[in-house]
Amino acid sequence: MTCSTELRVKELLREKGWTTKVLAEKTGLSESYLTHIKNGTRRWNEDSLKKLANAFEISPTEMFVQRRQRTDNISNNVTLPETSEAELKIQIVPVVGDIPANPSPYNNQLMQVTTGFKDIFVPVLNSEDSSMFAYTVESNTLAPVFIKGDLLIISPETWTRSGDIAAVEYGNDVPVRTIAQVTYTEDFIVLESINHKQPPIALIRGKDQFRIIGRVIARHQNLV
Repeated sequence: MTCSTELRVKELLREKGWTTKVLAEKTGLSESYLTHIKNGTRRWNEDSLKKLANAFEISPTEMFVQRRQRTDNISNNVTLPETSEAELKIQIVPVVGDIPANPSPYNNQLMQVTTGFKDIFVPVLNSEDSSMFAYTVESNTLAPVFIKGDLLIISPETWTRSGDIAAVEYGNDVPVRTIAQVTYTEDFIVLESINHKQPPIALIRGKDQFRIIGRVIARHQNLV
């Protein structure tokens, strides 16, 4: 399950049994503004998001509407939802079904729509890497560490140290892109499977083709 940029204000008001007026009193926001946010006719900002989350006593990420739909329709006009520069930094990261070879805002969203996740994003707190993407685990081959439905938040700008889990590319003839645990030695780069069920792959430094695409910095679990 993933998140849209729409907020769950209407749903949470119903759960609490509150009116918009009650919510206005609790947040200090105007009723008219809250009505727009509730109906999705006006863009929220990070200040209002924090006030709403505090009023409902939940985390900011729990304010987002859950979405299930997928589509394979490809649009030539891919745009990135706006990000925040406020104290609470929230970046909306595109969900993809495959690891992009060269992550960037455009390439990530191209991968997003071509792998069937058009308009599906997840919020990530306090990160400024504009090339981040959320890789969908579509099988249980990484279990029990990661299971089908998990979203791995991958940051190309975050340094990968020995022992970290990362999206990598290796292979001299036909490059392979995968998720692996990376270990650096003096002469080798060792790639281990996440569940350690497959034998490790030892790449010779300076000889075998290898590069880090991005480090796995977080996981969004599918709790459904």
